[in-house]
Amino acid sequence: MTAGKPGLLRQLGLFSATALVVSNMIGTVIFTGTGFLAGQLGTPSLVLGIWVVGGVVAFLGAICYSELGVNFPSSGGEYVYLTRAFGPTWGFMTGWASFFAGFSAPIAAASLAFSEYLGHFFPALSQANAPVIAGSGEWAIRLGGAQAVACGLVAVFTVLNILGVQRVARVQNVLTGAKILVLLAFIVLGFTMGDGRTSHFAMTATRDVATPLIAQFAISLVWVYVAYSGWNAATYVAEELRQPARILPMALGIGTALVTVLYVLLNLVFLYAAPLEDMKGIEAVGAFTASRLFGPEVAGIFAGLMALSLMATVNAMVTIGPRVYYAMAGNGAFPAIAGKVHPRFHTPVAAIVAQAICTMLMTLTPFPQLVVYIGITLNFFTVMSVISMFLFRRKRPSWQKLRVVSFAYPLFPVVFILVGTWMTYQGIVLKPYIALATGVTLATGALVYHLRLRSRPPGNPPVETY
Repeated sequence: MTAGKPGLLRQLGLFSATALVVSNMIGTVIFTGTGFLAGQLGTPSLVLGIWVVGGVVAFLGAICYSELGVNFPSSGGEYVYLTRAFGPTWGFMTGWASFFAGFSAPIAAASLAFSEYLGHFFPALSQANAPVIAGSGEWAIRLGGAQAVACGLVAVFTVLNILGVQRVARVQNVLTGAKILVLLAFIVLGFTMGDGRTSHFAMTATRDVATPLIAQFAISLVWVYVAYSGWNAATYVAEELRQPARILPMALGIGTALVTVLYVLLNLVFLYAAPLEDMKGIEAVGAFTASRLFGPEVAGIFAGLMALSLMATVNAMVTIGPRVYYAMAGNGAFPAIAGKVHPRFHTPVAAIVAQAICTMLMTLTPFPQLVVYIGITLNFFTVMSVISMFLFRRKRPSWQKLRVVSFAYPLFPVVFILVGTWMTYQGIVLKPYIALATGVTLATGALVYHLRLRSRPPGNPPVETY
């Protein structure tokens, strides 16, 4: 850092970095998605299979990102990689998209899911009971108790993050530990003491969509992609890791593998608890299956604990997002105020507050549309980041190649890119309005950069385009 200018500190170890990955991954869609997948896919084998496929793809992405992160151990993730590979316009677009689809929208979705689980105790907090203020059907815009609670949760963690990363890391470690214990308890008790049936694994559901199954699998994979999207979380705080070359690959790999196993086991419990047909359209699927397994009294306990787990997800994303805007501001590609670090707390206060405001506005968006928008947008940029690795390997003699990536190279990055491209194509074909929203996000980002920020002198790191 520059003498006399406060900057980020290298103070996060392996446990904190892995906790950040795990907490950023576990939440929202795993607690809500299976109910939607039931009606989209119709068979238990496909529902389980799509979680396995999602986990494998996420692990391949984590492997590739490990190599990118080791070679660029600075905060910012995709912003750093795409700026170096394709130029500042691409870097700005990914940071711009991260502000909306990468962090503000997922934080809003997780906060709304938190409200939905609290709705088990207080029905007025359920999104379905919030008054419609505009639109109708799946595009209904609602404002009520669910949005109020979601905004309150965002506000609490925003204040905590302003007060310093070490304090937040301690809170995060506790919440992550609680989250994993809750999920493990749910899995173990569900199979050993729950009133479930193995016969449910053979029971299909009537699909509630007319989309051909192969195309629907791609769109459903967008949901699963969002559930796994935190696999790249540690790259956003690389500048605050004590030993990034050692800690970053381990945190990404361990975190992604752990979450994949948990997701598959959780879905096995969901299917053990109830037939797929009964789960169709259920948003708080964890509370629903807990009620089937243990009865309403015990289900209330698990609903509360799952709400606590979602708090960890919100906290993790509130922590990570502003580091992207901080990195962009340092390179002259974002308003300079986002790069200012508080002299006492060593946190980018303006970036944290701006993200909170955007998140609160996004809690008005219908939950399913929010998830698909997140998935399509994030998938596009992670695919571009993995593509950038090919350029770096070819053009940089000093590029550090990780053995795990070089094994069967280029198989792992090619598989990741092909799956991501397939998802993008199906998203454009089957969800054109949401894909259009992604396009508008990218176009406005490019426009803002060229009209307002292009003339600013670049800071560090320097831009090296291939």
